[in-house]
Amino acid sequence: MIGLKKMAEGPVSTNLAETAGSTDGADNAKRRQIMAGAREVFLARGFDAASMGKIAHAAGVSKGTLYVYFDSKEQLFEAMATEECNRLAERVFSLDPEDRDVEVALTRLGCAYFRLLTRSEAMPAVRTVISIAERMPEIGRKFYQSGPARGVAALGRYLESQVAAGILEVDDCELAAAQFLDSCQSTWFKQLLFNFADLPSHARVAQIVGTAVHMFMAAYRRRN
Repeated sequence: MIGLKKMAEGPVSTNLAETAGSTDGADNAKRRQIMAGAREVFLARGFDAASMGKIAHAAGVSKGTLYVYFDSKEQLFEAMATEECNRLAERVFSLDPEDRDVEVALTRLGCAYFRLLTRSEAMPAVRTVISIAERMPEIGRKFYQSGPARGVAALGRYLESQVAAGILEVDDCELAAAQFLDSCQSTWFKQLLFNFADLPSHARVAQIVGTAVHMFMAAYRRRN
């Protein structure tokens, strides 16, 4: 009897594990589906004009299904913004601490940072967060922590490694990182944010980033 019981329990246990894995996969796929619909609606309509009904329609799910995953429009927007910031920050600010060619690393980062901020959905997302940050400061804080603050921290750690290697001489790496990223935004970010101008040319971007790198190295390159 014990042998028969063990034989019976084995397949059942395996099937339960497979079912759980399948359920998790389905949940993740449904969540991604909802997030994609939310992104479409928020970017097209802004936060205030968006509704859970419109998001459910865009995502191809029922409102009941939507509320299973997210309690409110605010929670959904916060999750969408945080997830997007984390994903992009990981890709753009992936810096190798062993890379000693600081000028090349910063040039590559500056150009990638420009591409990040000028993606078609980037400015609408920033404008939306700014428009609701006073009413919903937690969303503003989460957006800043997962985006700008994370980028500054990642670059700051890279700079610290270069200070330790004797390449740079920087007293405050976090400040230097923020200064560099702000320099890469010079003359175009606010213009785009306020719909004042079109995207700068590739030549202009290369000039802006190149100047930012030049100023950074002039200020922080270690002199023997």
